[in-house]
Amino acid sequence: MRRYLIIIEKAENNFSAYSPDLPGCVATGATREETEKNMHEAIQLHIEGMMEDNLAIPESQSFAEFVAV
Repeated sequence: MRRYLIIIEKAENNFSAYSPDLPGCVATGATREETEKNMHEAIQLHIEGMMEDNLAIPESQSFAEFVAV
């Protein structure tokens, strides 16, 4: 099982998400939870497409950390 960092951002009227390790793989949703679910599905489809095209599936290289200031 692979794990990928996703970034979820609040937009004006919804949320959007992307994964730094999977360029072009994005999702949106009305709520944070819906966006996370949609991104999970988007990653699965993205990887399936890469496999069908015989492309290498990237390993996750990203990580996140909060910084207190």
